[in-house]
Amino acid sequence: MDNSQGSGGMKGGIGGLFGGGAPEYSNTELAGVPLTGMSPLSPYLNVDPRYLIQDTDEFILPTGADKTRGRFELAFFTIGGSCMTGAALGAVNGLRVSLKETRDMGWSKPRNVQILNMVTRQGASWANSLGSVALLYSVFGVAIEKARGAEDDINTMAAGTLTGMLFKSASGLKGVARGGLAGLALSGAYALYNNWDHLTGSSSSSSSSSSRLY
Repeated sequence: MDNSQGSGGMKGGIGGLFGGGAPEYSNTELAGVPLTGMSPLSPYLNVDPRYLIQDTDEFILPTGADKTRGRFELAFFTIGGSCMTGAALGAVNGLRVSLKETRDMGWSKPRNVQILNMVTRQGASWANSLGSVALLYSVFGVAIEKARGAEDDINTMAAGTLTGMLFKSASGLKGVARGGLAGLALSGAYALYNNWDHLTGSSSSSSSSSSRLY
């Protein structure tokens, strides 16, 4: 008895030091309390956890700004990715060519040096080519977007066409025409790929609506 009272007094004294002790209830008293309508609160924060769960991504953006990165932000990723892709493809092509050219040689140091030189040369050449194309495409895309004040597939196709024309400008008029057609075809295919879900969704919705009409 004395020990329990002493411990209870100690708890009350400690609770009084920190702003008063909370009332204690037994399990039988809490058994009859209805829990309907009560929100599950965090034991560490007095916040309803349901308010912390977001169904969609939230961004801190200026008023009227889109939740997607613009061409200027994507330009760095495009140029870097193109350089690395070109280096990898060039290295593979250099390895293929060097193995073909040195197939009559035995495995020796001169052959290894020749293979290594071909791999590094081809990798650097392809990385330079693809990086230049990505740089031109990004510059044209950003310039056209700023000039038109809009971001759509027209900018993509125009940037691709101009990139192909400028990249092949040293090959004469025929080279410029071929480069422009190649850029237009690639950019058009990219735009079609990006809008494929929208196109298929609209076609399926139109077909379903026509079936309802008939």
